[in-house]
Amino acid sequence: MKPVIFLRIASVLTVIHAVLHTIGGVFGAIPPGPAAVAVAAMKANQILVMGSLRSFWDFYHGMGLGVTISLTAEGILMWQLGSLARVDARRVRPMCATFLLAYLALAVNSNAYFFIAPVITEILIALCLGAAILTAKSQAELPAHTQRAVGV
Repeated sequence: MKPVIFLRIASVLTVIHAVLHTIGGVFGAIPPGPAAVAVAAMKANQILVMGSLRSFWDFYHGMGLGVTISLTAEGILMWQLGSLARVDARRVRPMCATFLLAYLALAVNSNAYFFIAPVITEILIALCLGAAILTAKSQAELPAHTQRAVGV
């Protein structure tokens, strides 16, 4: 398979991750019981931070939205890297490697502090990025007729 396909799959998985994070995490319903009590305590206690009055719930909710924004941007960037990979796949390797390391770190973090669903998603994304790196070839390595097809 070509690196473009792996980058497109990683992109779609990342956007799905963003959507599910938003639906389930940021705007998910808070179950009654201990979780509702914890959220009420987070909302009730406000502190002054750099001139703004904020609660721990504000920080929690804001960071959740920040993760959604980052995941969405990463998904878009992976799609764009797929387009660049059509022209010169080898040049996208370092960017894919950066994302690969980040998603492996996210998987470790998710395993330590969250639950299995994001761990699986992040490992799948990392595998796609690794496959994109391994299948990426420079234009010099491609046959001449392939180079003409991509406009080199």
